[in-house]
Amino acid sequence: MDVIIERACGLDVHKDNITACIMTSKGKEVRTFSTKTVFLLELIDWIKEHGCSHIAMESTSVYWKPVVNLLEAEEIEFLVVNAQHMKSLPGRKTDVKDAEWISQLLRHG
Repeated sequence: MDVIIERACGLDVHKDNITACIMTSKGKEVRTFSTKTVFLLELIDWIKEHGCSHIAMESTSVYWKPVVNLLEAEEIEFLVVNAQHMKSLPGRKTDVKDAEWISQLLRHG
């Protein structure tokens, strides 16, 4: 598959934490953030520091909404993907693997 987006970030969003994976041609970096406001702001700063232009996130319920509000304020493009479609793939059982997979799919369009 061809890379369409050079710097992509995949987020696996839950009630208490967010696992984020930034993927570039030089490799990947994974971090976990709390969902408290101060840590969400830290997440946004981390994304901006890495120059990510696009974010994709998987979430159930309404836990993605605060993240989307901050991304909109920073004018960063984002997608909220269907968690059910993502979970149907075998072999991915951790939040880190989910975030990596979301980031990889986003990079390839």
